[in-house]
Amino acid sequence: MGGRVRREIHVDGIVQGVGFRPFVHDLATRLGLAGLVGNDVAGVFVQVEGGADAVAEFLVALRRDAPPLADIERVTVTELAPTGAAGFTIAASRPGGTHRVLVSADSATCADCLRELFDPADRRYRYPFVNCTHCGPRFTIVRDVPYDRPLTTMAGFPMCPACAAEYHDPADRRFHAQPTCCPACGPRLTLLDSAGQDAAELDSAGQPQDSGSPATPSGGRRSTITSPPGATALEAAAGLLRQGAVVAVKGLGGYHLAADASCEKAVAALRARKHREDKPFAVMAADLDGARRLGVIDDAEAALLTGPARPVVLLARRPDAAVAAATAPGNRRLGVMLPYTPLHHLLLSEVGRPVVLTSGNVS
Repeated sequence: MGGRVRREIHVDGIVQGVGFRPFVHDLATRLGLAGLVGNDVAGVFVQVEGGADAVAEFLVALRRDAPPLADIERVTVTELAPTGAAGFTIAASRPGGTHRVLVSADSATCADCLRELFDPADRRYRYPFVNCTHCGPRFTIVRDVPYDRPLTTMAGFPMCPACAAEYHDPADRRFHAQPTCCPACGPRLTLLDSAGQDAAELDSAGQPQDSGSPATPSGGRRSTITSPPGATALEAAAGLLRQGAVVAVKGLGGYHLAADASCEKAVAALRARKHREDKPFAVMAADLDGARRLGVIDDAEAALLTGPARPVVLLARRPDAAVAAATAPGNRRLGVMLPYTPLHHLLLSEVGRPVVLTSGNVS
């Protein structure tokens, strides 16, 4: 079995914002090791103490079983004298030193969060900002490293007791997930008209507050379409899209301009406002089946479409694809993507058909 040993380990690479500390905590606990794990400005530091064989197994599994979003570049191991310590903890982050850590990219909503999103019995049912250790915003919410909630844009959203319990529970998949939130404590979804007034607002409990003011397509004239009584921001936005409006949708980073991909008038209006004569627009479909109705998809393309990066994939366009001619004029291919945030999943589900999504930047 070998005698008792203690090792200090430093892990460099994409190891913050990927669930690495919870992974290390679980691995060490399962192997009966004592010690700690924490973030610093260069990566993740670890100290483990226990039987030599268990420590050796830990070092092998550290690379072999790392979280799927992690990318380990280097593992440095230093011998320490055993202290006889017991228990394994997540330590406070170390802020000093040269900043060289790589923060994870944002990752598309995982299957577990999607199940919660569409489960009427779940407390995060239809909450547009659901996330966990395995998915959600990372790079776009970071203000500084180490990657901890106080150094992200989530610092202004104190966790409610239920979210805090998940965050501190080693058995929960939101253990130390920095963007953890819910309708009681997280960001709210709003729909604003062109004057910046609330057209339909969700309060902190997820209940609609209809202001009665007209909703407006972004970048254009005030719309005469009004939000129906009691409509949520999401339902009102989907209604506008179905009626041919252009809506600005906040993604993880910037804004997209959205329009019903099957509505010639809406897509043509978007093209005119963008001063984009013939450059193709990308289309977002609700799921892989919806994407298959737009283009021919092989296994490699399906893997790209459904992967955590959710890129735009150029597909061989189907002749019967239900998209306006103005979407990709004269092009035999169509740029297609799938939803990558809970908001996009909800919006596509509510609209019921693909939408054009293009950057809100001026061309």
